[in-house]
Amino acid sequence: MSATPLIRILGLRKGFTKGKETIKVFDGLDLSISAGDFAAVMGPSGSGKTTLLNLLGGIDRPDAGEIEVAGHRIETLSEGDLARWRAANIGFIFQFYNLMQMLTAAQNVELPLLLTHLNKTQRRKSVEATLEIVKLADRATHYPREMSGGQQQRVAIARAIVSDPKLLLCDEPTGDLDRATADEILEMLQILNRELNKTIIMVTHDPAAAKYARRTLHLDKGQFASGELEA
Repeated sequence: MSATPLIRILGLRKGFTKGKETIKVFDGLDLSISAGDFAAVMGPSGSGKTTLLNLLGGIDRPDAGEIEVAGHRIETLSEGDLARWRAANIGFIFQFYNLMQMLTAAQNVELPLLLTHLNKTQRRKSVEATLEIVKLADRATHYPREMSGGQQQRVAIARAIVSDPKLLLCDEPTGDLDRATADEILEMLQILNRELNKTIIMVTHDPAAAKYARRTLHLDKGQFASGELEA
């Protein structure tokens, strides 16, 4: 695994206002993640796990501090530049798949490519190749309602990787699946990490899921446990 940091977080501060009260989530958080790492992030509810993913993916912005991902200081980017950066560098995988119900598997996977300069033929080839990777080539014309939960999550994984992002951000990706299906999805994430060298950060509450990662980071009260900051 490369020792080159893909992610550097320095002095990160983030809070939310609730009424007249400001709730601090992060107050000086530091973190380094190497390219090619697979890190599981665990911690109690409210510890900031999902907020961390949203900040790394440019969905949310910090109050202060630096966030460098894939060579870009993303907290300094304009909304337009941030959207373009996100489309090129980040793949998201969610607990409840977030598929478009009126689109087929292939059409769902194609969605991120509509933001690129690829023509229709190029997009089709990319979609076909990506569905092969997740072993769903035979379900390309099926709609989400015609697929199991595990198959829908594999479509979501295909959608996340079709544009060849450097970083996959997974928020409880197996939280809605039974154990056997969850293990299949986690094995697929391992393959993406080991064979395609995708850097993965996975938020999970499940210790069994965390074991599939290369390492586990424990987040509590806005800080990582000592000794877990460096990749």
